[in-house]
Amino acid sequence: MMPRTILIVDDDPHIRELLAFSLAKAGMITHEAGDGEEGLAKALNHKPDLVILDINMPRMDGLEVCRRLKVHGDVPVLFLSSRDDEIDRVLGLEMGADDYVVKPFSPREVVARVGVILKRAGARPLAAAAAATLARGLLHLDPEGWHTQWDGQAIGLTAKEFQLLQILAATPSKVFSRDEIIDRLHGPGFAITDRTIDSHIRHIRQKFSGVGAEDVIETRAGIGYRIGACTGKAA
Repeated sequence: MMPRTILIVDDDPHIRELLAFSLAKAGMITHEAGDGEEGLAKALNHKPDLVILDINMPRMDGLEVCRRLKVHGDVPVLFLSSRDDEIDRVLGLEMGADDYVVKPFSPREVVARVGVILKRAGARPLAAAAAATLARGLLHLDPEGWHTQWDGQAIGLTAKEFQLLQILAATPSKVFSRDEIIDRLHGPGFAITDRTIDSHIRHIRQKFSGVGAEDVIETRAGIGYRIGACTGKAA
């Protein structure tokens, strides 16, 4: 198997050096960037298997870098965050980040988490899902192009929002618990709260509500969520 390539984006050269050394010992190839703009350019140029991304950086912060990366594909992202920016960490997960590590951190922990994310990315159920367009009522999802349409109108979803909607639409008769959705999105054992899933659902509904779609996702009290009838009319 070819060595995995990791891009480390952090404005602290000591952190970059520490992570590069630890990841190299684990058999991985690393590239480095000292700010968000450089990191985005190198990510698009080198096509790494995973990006380690600091949140607070000059020129372009990590959240914006993550948002732009997810427009171009679904490269796994591991955020580095300070203890006092929990809101940023939540925003990062909502944008599609796969995990985060709080500073100060153990390099061994980062290497271990990188390994878990890479294994998970290689075995995600969605990666093996059929590439055919999913259609339900007025909703159309294009997994290959990551495009979402409602009655012909494009809907801008984040990577995680698209994946969540794809999970529900692929099995329209099933009601998914929040834990099942977390397992499908991130893999078993990923530590996020139910509120993160609820936040994804809320944002999806808000975006579809803007085009008159009121029945995209159905809530089953005490159980979870499933895809709605997608007719445009509230139940």
